[in-house]
Amino acid sequence: MTVEHIELAPAITVPKDWFASQVVYQVYPRSFADSNGDGVGDLRGILSKLDYLQRLGVDVVWLSPIYTSPQDDNGYDISDYRNVDPIFGTLADLQELTDGLHARGMKLVMDLVVNHTSDEHPWFIESRSSKDNPKRDWYWWRQPRRGAEPNNWGSAFSGPAWEFDQATGEYYLHLFSKKQPDLNWENPEVRAAVYEMMNWWLDRGVDGFRMDVINFISKDTSLPDGPVADGKLFGDGGPHFLSGPRIHEFLHEMNLEVFAGRDNPLLTVGEMPGVTVEDAVLFTDPARAEVDMVFQFEHVALDQEDGDKWRPKKLQLTDLKKSLGRWQEGLAETGWNSLYWGNHDQARAVSRFGDDSPQYRELSAKMLAGVLHLHRGTPYVYQGEELGMTNMSFGAISDYRDIEVLNHHREATTHLGHTDAEVLAALAPLNRDNARTPVQWEASLHGGFTTGSPWIAVNPNSSHINAAAQIDDPDSVFSFYRKVIALRHAEPVVSHGNFTMLLPDDANVYAFTRSIPGSTLLVLGNFSGAQQHVTLDEDWTGAELILGNYPSDPSLRLRPWELKVFRAVD
Repeated sequence: MTVEHIELAPAITVPKDWFASQVVYQVYPRSFADSNGDGVGDLRGILSKLDYLQRLGVDVVWLSPIYTSPQDDNGYDISDYRNVDPIFGTLADLQELTDGLHARGMKLVMDLVVNHTSDEHPWFIESRSSKDNPKRDWYWWRQPRRGAEPNNWGSAFSGPAWEFDQATGEYYLHLFSKKQPDLNWENPEVRAAVYEMMNWWLDRGVDGFRMDVINFISKDTSLPDGPVADGKLFGDGGPHFLSGPRIHEFLHEMNLEVFAGRDNPLLTVGEMPGVTVEDAVLFTDPARAEVDMVFQFEHVALDQEDGDKWRPKKLQLTDLKKSLGRWQEGLAETGWNSLYWGNHDQARAVSRFGDDSPQYRELSAKMLAGVLHLHRGTPYVYQGEELGMTNMSFGAISDYRDIEVLNHHREATTHLGHTDAEVLAALAPLNRDNARTPVQWEASLHGGFTTGSPWIAVNPNSSHINAAAQIDDPDSVFSFYRKVIALRHAEPVVSHGNFTMLLPDDANVYAFTRSIPGSTLLVLGNFSGAQQHVTLDEDWTGAELILGNYPSDPSLRLRPWELKVFRAVD
């Protein structure tokens, strides 16, 4: 018997920066789409919208936590890493979702929450059972100091970062809710268990992880006190756990134990509050094998006094340009940027950075999309952003659901002497529930999100801001997002070009160029409701206008909230 010679197709080599041309879409499951009428979004609801996501043109779907959880912090308190909470569905539903995304050419990224677990996780239940339990050292347990907390750190959700356990007479550390005890990454058994769990998910077809507050996992083991700012009850522990002493070691070890050697390209992004440009270069340098990109928070703190979200202030465009420009420059040669206006922890982009009035909402939503997506980096779209969804108006504290808001309101009114009206006014612009109201699918009751009673109220403007009204409208915000995403896919200059900031001192106009040999784009965005006349050093006369949010006008005059993208003509 003779064996015919079969010529094998050459192996497909995926570039290390394959994600440069990709766009990620974040789904916050409980607010995306409800399939069974219980008022909470679920996996089958997401499955019903896969064609919508494909039509939008996104490449990756990042799924906020759907693991088994008591839901103290909307799923960021996990009690079983290897199962789906029944409110969202089943493992079979998740596998169907994974397969459905892959069939449409999209990837699935899961949320990885391993700085802490739920206090109902079996690991913690064992850990707190006795001082000599083998898992006692899986968490941060400490003796009282002078009859009180081991140090002065405050929780991100108000109150102290320590909770006393009556049974064993010690405190455990929780940087967030008291139902979210911090894992002790100094213990190699903890790290091994986390890596095993991550590999289990990758083996099931997951394509990567967004890693929640991952730069918190390495703490100064002496747990020293933090500085106490004026008007604060507790110390800031950040200097002792933000990008702590062993963080690079831990992330490199994770990369070796989980991601190295796998054939399919995976995406890893680390959410890193307090990260600096210099830190990010190290974290995202491919040669160091840690993560692909980081979420930094510098630009979303610019409208807050001293970084305090409950003390909002007016954003200055010059500050925004200085910040984002510095990140573009800092990661130009090594590393990679993530690009975002909003997510489940931030207010709605059009209400925060644009103008959500009826006159300018659509224009400013489109302008924001163009400016962000044409930077160098990987853009993230938060659900509803592509529709121009706005902040919600919450009338009373009882309308809120977020533990961060509820705890702050209680602390501010009970211990800091603020009135209910003062606290509600401070909460309104930047609270997280602004982004967590359900996606507005149509003009029907509850915006088409559910046939039941929604877990949080739907924004009343769903009657005119909704997907059904926009999908087939060529002038809608949705259709504009499709154009911007398509431009990144089609143009190497968008995914790989150099970035040069222009007009850094202009208080109203955001201007920059993207360039590679043979191709240069000029991006102009008017961040104001007044007409602006742009003067540039280079002559752009005769340049081709390739994208805009107004009827075509090839001049450098910008109408209110106008976006113009020009291509240089050789």
